[in-house]
Amino acid sequence: MSDRETIDVYNDRAADYVALTQSAKAPEPTLVAFMARLWTGARVLDLGCGPGAASAHMAAAGLKPDPVDPAHAMVEIAKTTFHVPARLGDFYDLDGPYDAIWANFSLLHMPRADVPGYFHRLAEVMPKGLLHIGLKTGTGEERDTIGRKYSYFTVCEISEWLVEAGFEPETPITGEELGLAGTIDPYFTLSAVRSGN
Repeated sequence: MSDRETIDVYNDRAADYVALTQSAKAPEPTLVAFMARLWTGARVLDLGCGPGAASAHMAAAGLKPDPVDPAHAMVEIAKTTFHVPARLGDFYDLDGPYDAIWANFSLLHMPRADVPGYFHRLAEVMPKGLLHIGLKTGTGEERDTIGRKYSYFTVCEISEWLVEAGFEPETPITGEELGLAGTIDPYFTLSAVRSGN
């Protein structure tokens, strides 16, 4: 993510985001399922880690998270509140190899045109392992009411791009969720595996 206005929103409203996501609570079911498929010591890229709660849960489960986020306020909360080794960086600041990648509602801030190629970049830093992504459902790009730039996707196109990059997509989970902008939006989460063959 390199859109300055989007990053500024996350810097300005970091505390609001923490409150909305109830970051100090137990891990969400999708994260629990993700961690259950990994092993002690597995190295996990937490891409767009936000306040770092997911990485904290991973560390508590014996995993080795690499949390990275482009918003300095989020990185600071991750370090001071959740005590994870978060670092400031964009989505190309990757320090592989990784055993797994957690990209939970972060790639939706990447330009749509960049996403197919970006899956190939993720494949480079994770030759074998488990990928989790969460995205908002739809088409096109637009800013929300608080200024964040969003890209919207369908399950079919994401699955096709993942296959082209060497991933094996699994069955998606769909739902609706209240976001920081105050709207309830449809979303999907999807896991995909690279077998390393």
